Amino acid sequence: MNYVNPQYLTSTQQLADLIAEDSGQLRIFDVSVSLVPKATTYVAISGKDDYLKSHIAGAAFIDLMQDFSDTSSAFGFTLPSAQNLESAYRIAGIGENDKVVIYSSSHMMWATRFWWMLYSCGHKNVSVLDGGFAKWQVEERAISTEPRSYDPGDFSVQFNRERWADKDTVLAAIDQESICTINALSPDVYSGDAEMSYGRKGHIKNSKNVFYGDLLEAGCFHSADELQDLFRDRGVLDKPGVISYCGGGISATIDALGLALIGYEAVAVYDGSMREWASDENLPMMRGSNYD
Repeated sequence: MNYVNPQYLTSTQQLADLIAEDSGQLRIFDVSVSLVPKATTYVAISGKDDYLKSHIAGAAFIDLMQDFSDTSSAFGFTLPSAQNLESAYRIAGIGENDKVVIYSSSHMMWATRFWWMLYSCGHKNVSVLDGGFAKWQVEERAISTEPRSYDPGDFSVQFNRERWADKDTVLAAIDQESICTINALSPDVYSGDAEMSYGRKGHIKNSKNVFYGDLLEAGCFHSADELQDLFRDRGVLDKPGVISYCGGGISATIDALGLALIGYEAVAVYDGSMREWASDENLPMMRGSNYD
């Protein structure tokens, strides 16, 4: 695929080879979450029950909703403190020198969310399973119903705050020539034409639409050339910095990983995203098609 950073993805064959090698430092995690439609929004449900029914043989489950989110926040999946993240990573069994491979049995965005979290915390060997559990199953690779856990790890968080944006940073970026703010949601949600919304319809003023689904084909990332063309066509590569957002800071990480794959890593994810932004009537929004 000619990525600048191919190490951020692991193919199903590469993972099968890693499992066969049995180095003792491979950590495979299912981080699945399900989204259930409800009226004009979605309700998130832990993927643990699905994990217990079937998962990649040798994989452990990570509960993004409980163990890797600030449950005291008014907004779901809010990033915990660096200290709490370090504790959770260690309890999950993640060590400094482990090879960590993350996948989801639902949508890839849950895997990219956890990848972005661990990546922003300084782990040097973490990747997303390209194609996820669906591709693994289609290829009839080893699955299991036996839960797995790892011994506690020793990973030390080196948190990079530049990988994350808050609403003040996003507000300041609206009129900055050096930052391109991108919305990863579907075009109809972005424009405000969809029935579904996060309170106020539309998108953050002056942000461009780069739908996360356009980066993927059958759950796998497009080639480097295709990603380059997509981001270039949307004007994203014209500016030295990017802020990616979505509904709740989840699918925005697909855009963030896509940019990282092609070597564009001056990216921040807006953690609160539309759930936070749309809840504040003072924050500017727009409706309509892609902003030029």
